Amino acid sequence: MSDRKKFKIQRALGIELPGLGKPGALEKRNSPPGQHGRLKKRSKSQFALQLMEKQKLLFHYGLREEQLRRFVRKARSLNTANWIESLIGLLERRLDNVVFRLGFARSISAARQLVSHGHVTVNGRRQTIGSMVLRPGEVVSLSERGLQMDVVQTSLRAPRLTMPSFLQYQNPSTPDRGVVLSIPGTAHVPFEFNSNQVAEYYAKRGV
Repeated sequence: MSDRKKFKIQRALGIELPGLGKPGALEKRNSPPGQHGRLKKRSKSQFALQLMEKQKLLFHYGLREEQLRRFVRKARSLNTANWIESLIGLLERRLDNVVFRLGFARSISAARQLVSHGHVTVNGRRQTIGSMVLRPGEVVSLSERGLQMDVVQTSLRAPRLTMPSFLQYQNPSTPDRGVVLSIPGTAHVPFEFNSNQVAEYYAKRGV
């Protein structure tokens, strides 16, 4: 997906989604407003609001609709008090997201490429499936070749986000491996979203 399309998605949703990589989507453009820029914004329907909140999760984590639905079903099956918290716990512990949140990549799609190309190990074993959900205590490492890649070094010098509290480097002086400390929740999502609207969206669709 091009940066232009990523920016267009974020402008439509009215929020920056760090998982898409390059910041600045909501910065004002220098081009003068056209005819449509003077039109009043119409109030959104309840469905439109619910859809927007769901789309934030979909695009940030780089999922297809059916993939997100599978995670919703899995979260519901856990029978916790708040299945949205369980959903975020699953999404944030995806291997591609953990690689991103550790600062090894500037976007989730770039992190997914590192995984699929064999540059990432979990507990010393190479993993190539970005959707793998990690457990507390598991260690995520970069291969020696992966660590030497220019894109990885650039990301480590200027990570897209600060590291969340559910992760930490095993050795801060050599940030080539990180540990999952705990199960994250909605407080760890790096953008604002309305969890109630997401819950309503899927409840009305029997998911």
